[in-house]
Amino acid sequence: MRGSRRTMNVVVGWVKRQPPKVKAFLSVVAGMVALVFLRFVVHDHDNLFVAAEAVHALGISVLIYKLTKERTCAGLSLKSQDLTALFLAVRLYCSVVMEYDIHTLLDSATLLTTLWVIYMIRFKLKSSYMEDKDNFAIYYVVVPCAVLALLIHPSTAHNIVNRIFWAFCVYLEAVSVLPQLRLMQNTKIVEPFTAHYVFALGVARFLSCAHWVLQVLDTGGRLLTALGYGLWPSMVLLSEIVQTFILADFCYYYIKSLVGGQLVLRLPSGVV
Repeated sequence: MRGSRRTMNVVVGWVKRQPPKVKAFLSVVAGMVALVFLRFVVHDHDNLFVAAEAVHALGISVLIYKLTKERTCAGLSLKSQDLTALFLAVRLYCSVVMEYDIHTLLDSATLLTTLWVIYMIRFKLKSSYMEDKDNFAIYYVVVPCAVLALLIHPSTAHNIVNRIFWAFCVYLEAVSVLPQLRLMQNTKIVEPFTAHYVFALGVARFLSCAHWVLQVLDTGGRLLTALGYGLWPSMVLLSEIVQTFILADFCYYYIKSLVGGQLVLRLPSGVV
C-alpha cells in the first residue's frame, strides 16, 4: 500500500512539473484511455448514463449530509445551485412533452433535492453562506446559452419552442458549475464535503460524456443524424466534452490531495 502511494506521489509530482500544454495533452490521453477501458468493460453503454445519474445522486447525498449534519453551507455556491435547478426544470419540461421515460423520473428527483439545497442555503443556513465569495455573474452564462439555443437547436419534428428549450438546457448544464469553481478559487481552501460533491460532479459528467461518445461509435455515427441535422449534433457532443474538461483540473487536485492524505483541498491560483 505504501509502495503504491509512493509511486502515485512520484507520478503526481512529475505531472505537476510539466508545462500547461503537456498537462493538457496528458489529460486528453488519459481521457481516451478511460474511454477505451469503458468500451470494453461496460457492454451496454446505456448503463454509463445511469451510472452518471447515480454518481450525481451520490454527490447530492454528500450535500444533504453537509447541510443537515454539519449545519453549514460554507463553500457552496448558491448561483451554481440556481443554474442547476434552472437547467433541470427546463430539461424536465422537455422530457415530459417530448420523450417521457425513466430519465424524467431521475430528473424529477434531482430537481427536488436541488430545490431543497437552495432553500437551505437561502433561508435555514443563510448566515454561513459566503455571498461575497460567490460573485460569478450568472448572466455571463445564461444569456450566451439562450442566444446559442436560438441559433443552434435540434431540427426534429417537435415544436420550435421546445427544441430551443432543449438546446438551452444542454448548453446551460455544460457551464452550470462555473460559479462553484469561482467560489472555490476565491476561497483557495475547499473543505472535504464540498470537494467530494464537486468531484462527484466531475465523475458524473465524464461518464455522461463517455456515454455519448461510445454511443456514437457503436452506431457508426447514426446517432448524430437521429439527433437532427446541421450543427446541433456536434454541439451536443461539444457540450458534453466542455463540461467534462471544465472540472478536469479540479479533479486532478482532488486526487492529488487524497494521495497526499490531506483532508482539506488547497487550490493554487489559475485552477479555474
